[in-house]
Amino acid sequence: MPDNKKRGEDALHKLDRELKSRDRKQKTRPFGVAAASLVVILGIAGGIYFLSTRDGSEGDIQAEDTSEAQTTQEAPKAEPLSGKRAEALPATVQCNYEDNGQDGHGAKKPDGKDISTEGTVTVSFDTTQGPIEMDLDRAAAPCTTHAISELAESGFYDDTVCHRMTSGVLNVLQCGDPTGSGSGGPGFKFDDEYPADETDAKDAQNPVVYPRGSVAMANSGPDTNGSQFFLNYDDSELAPNYTYFGTISEEGLKTLDKIAEAGVDTGDQGGHPGQEDGKPAEEVKIKKATVKA
Repeated sequence: MPDNKKRGEDALHKLDRELKSRDRKQKTRPFGVAAASLVVILGIAGGIYFLSTRDGSEGDIQAEDTSEAQTTQEAPKAEPLSGKRAEALPATVQCNYEDNGQDGHGAKKPDGKDISTEGTVTVSFDTTQGPIEMDLDRAAAPCTTHAISELAESGFYDDTVCHRMTSGVLNVLQCGDPTGSGSGGPGFKFDDEYPADETDAKDAQNPVVYPRGSVAMANSGPDTNGSQFFLNYDDSELAPNYTYFGTISEEGLKTLDKIAEAGVDTGDQGGHPGQEDGKPAEEVKIKKATVKA
């Protein structure tokens, strides 16, 4: 099994491979993002490594050749997520947080018993670029909301950097890795929630829009959520494999717009037409996380 450094290096090259795969009119298997052609592509997100997080060994992207019929048919239009479940969950659910064998960086595994599905939890990040406040939605993703709010309240996110930013098909700022490398996490994982848990295998191949202002979990494959998440400062097209769990406040969006305006530092990662991927050009550090129920 490759170590975290090797996984991080591998992940830095996945985005470019997947975008090239788009240009060759290929499709990938989960996990991934729909690219510009909007033919079934399930890969950029994994390549971005906000979609290849803590335990990247669990996620691998393999492109397949598509048939002529697949590549010439009219591509489905990506629709924005509603942020609402088709059917409401019961008042409480049981959440399963499992050890993943990785360094937890001091995190404590949450108690998953009788977790509420009602109301919201507000998490506010005081960053070096300004405040970013999020309302986490228990009705859409109770287990995710519980885990992220518990980590925030424990100080897990304090003094951590938002290590990745993208611009183009994906417009996100990724945060939540205590190591700042893209491979760190809390030492536990938990299952995907909305929209993944409401999406059948066929629909999982169709891209959706994670709209501006939405917050979703990074992962390295099905049911590998940990501590990393991404903030959509503009619409992003992705396969519906990433748990949506909240929205960003207007003030928070102003901070994100400022960060986005400064641009992406692609460094030695190169680039690809229509997509940039790297660190934020200006460092974004979460100085302190505050939770308000």
